[in-house]
Amino acid sequence: MIVENTQTQMRKGILEYCILSIIAKGEIYASDIISELKKARLLVVEGTLYPLLTRLKNNGLLAYNWVESTSGPPRKYYVLSDEGRKVLEQLDGTWHELSFAVQTAIGDRNN
Repeated sequence: MIVENTQTQMRKGILEYCILSIIAKGEIYASDIISELKKARLLVVEGTLYPLLTRLKNNGLLAYNWVESTSGPPRKYYVLSDEGRKVLEQLDGTWHELSFAVQTAIGDRNN
């Protein structure tokens, strides 16, 4: 139980950063974001992703465009706003600091 809770909290802590990083690559549809997260083994369901996307948009970090679909209703494609790019740059720095700190803290524990 303790391990599962810790793993969940660790994943939640980096999920927004990963979502912003994926969207930074270019305009993307929500189901494609889920596919990218699954490839990275950060399993996310639509019920988790859509509230996060809404919060990021409401915070001014994302924008979206409606694109007509040949197989159904129009699709919403997400892009980073200028503010989103600035925030992502700051999070990149934080990630590098945290990654270094964790690697330093665990050191050669496994050797």
